[in-house]
Parts: sequence; C-alpha cells; structure tokens
Amino acid sequence: MAEKVIIIGSGPAGLTAAIYTARANLEPLCIEGEEPGGQLMITSDVENYPGFAEGITGPALMEIQRKQAERFGTKFITANVTKVDFSSRPFKVWVGDKEYQSHSIIISTGATAKYLGLESEKKLMGRGVSACATCDGAFFKNVEVAVVGGGDTAMEEATFLTRFATKVHILHRREEFRASKIMADRALQHPKIQVHWNTEVVEVLGDKAVNQLKLNNTKDGSKSTLDVEGLFIAIGHKPNTSIFEGQLDMNETGYLVTQPDSTYTSVEGVFAAGDVQDHVYRQAVTAAGTGCMAAIDAERWLEAKEIG
Repeated sequence: MAEKVIIIGSGPAGLTAAIYTARANLEPLCIEGEEPGGQLMITSDVENYPGFAEGITGPALMEIQRKQAERFGTKFITANVTKVDFSSRPFKVWVGDKEYQSHSIIISTGATAKYLGLESEKKLMGRGVSACATCDGAFFKNVEVAVVGGGDTAMEEATFLTRFATKVHILHRREEFRASKIMADRALQHPKIQVHWNTEVVEVLGDKAVNQLKLNNTKDGSKSTLDVEGLFIAIGHKPNTSIFEGQLDMNETGYLVTQPDSTYTSVEGVFAAGDVQDHVYRQAVTAAGTGCMAAIDAERWLEAKEIG
C-alpha cells in the first residue's frame, strides 16, 4: 500500500516536515539516511537556533526534533535511498532492493560542504575547523583565523569574520579570485584582512583545537606556517541530489529548483526543503522553515487530490 508521504532526509528540514505531516495525520515515513541528522551532526555548538538561550549541541538538537517527530507518529528507516522513480504515480522509492510507494514526496537530503580532504582537518572538525562562518564566527572573538577559498562565499565569510577576529587571513591557491569584483574589492580593501596568494593548506595542527596551519606555496613549493585559532573552509557546497538527476529540474550546480514562494519542484507532488534547494542562507532555522512549508504544501496538495 502506498504511503501518503515519504520524507527523504532527516536534518532540520526533514524532521520539521515530519512533525507537521505527522500532526496532520498523514503518517509520514522518513527515510533518514545512514547518517541521520544532516550537517548539524558535525556541529558542536549551536547558539543561533531560537529557543535555546544557553545554546545546544547539533546532535542534541537533532535528537530532540527526531523525538518530537516520533511522538506524533513518524515512522523512520535508518538507511539511504538508492533510487527513485517519479515518472509514474504513486511515486517509487527504493532502499536497496526494497521498494516503497508514496502519493507525495518531500526531499530534504541537504548539501555537503566541500572540504580539503586532509586527515588533520577531519580530526579538528568542530574544534576550530568550520565550514560556516555565520554559524561559528562568534566563537572566534579576538583571535586570528584563516579562510580558504577564492569565490564570493570566501569573501563573504572573511568579511563577516572581521566582526569577531582580530585578523582574517584569506588563503587562495591561485593568484586571482573567482569572486565578483565588488566582493573581492571589499575583502582586499578591508584593514583586518590579509590575502595569501598561491597558498594551500597542507596540514592543520593542534592537540585539542586548531593553533597552526602548515602551508605550501603553489608556485615555488616553499613551506611556511601560520598561527591561527580558526580555519574556515569556503570552497563550496555540493547538494545531495545525484539520485534525482534526470527526474527533477536542477540549477547548474545541482540544487533542486523550487517554484517561487513554494516548495514545489518540477514534478507535481514532489516537494523540496532545506539546503537541497537553498544555496543562499543554509541555516538550520531556514531549513526548518522550508520543512514546514513543504509539509503544508504536501498536505494541501494531497487534500486537493482527495488523498489523506
């Protein structure tokens, strides 16, 4: 028998969609993935999510949201969706060989920050290494930090970090930025920002937290070190959309395209929420907001089709 709604993904967007659809008696099935909880699972402290005056850890926040979704009757499968077919109704979703059918789908598979791929970077993740200045910048008051990247995101993050840090080092492996002129100029002219051209990070050092970077000059191969207490990786995000290729409209970087003021995708009855369709804000609270929108859109759509 087909489900009324299947939610794919279990970060703030997916769990909020689960809470809302469950409370609307749609008995959602959430296929949460093998690593449930999304990017917040690698975020140590969350201080900007409303309702937590003292702050909360990312995993704790996700656990609370999951319990809330479960309380209203959400069913969970802790596995990855391996294939989908949105070409006929009810829609089909596979987990390995097992097929599930649903009248509507909410996609909240999120995006993954691109990292440098260093072992030391992974080890110090959340202990000085971050991929989100707006999330973590406030933890770096009165210290020096570094930002890796050369696009608009890197310029934006570096400029934002000057509110807290005493100095921000931009490390870029080429000798010119990819960023738009206005963003690049803003960073280049900022008194607190120093740009290191032709520079790449080869190792992140620190026992309990970041305290130094090992650098390599991409032109002459010379080595150097830089004392910083924070390293922000701003080399882009990759939306987790590969299984939807050829089925749903995406933009040039792979984000799902939703219709203005809604979570409707290019296939009626399939909705998208959170970082899988939002490359602008990428915050837990905005993901939760679009999760709520997707649930309401799905509920109204099902009602119009007299399903539910």
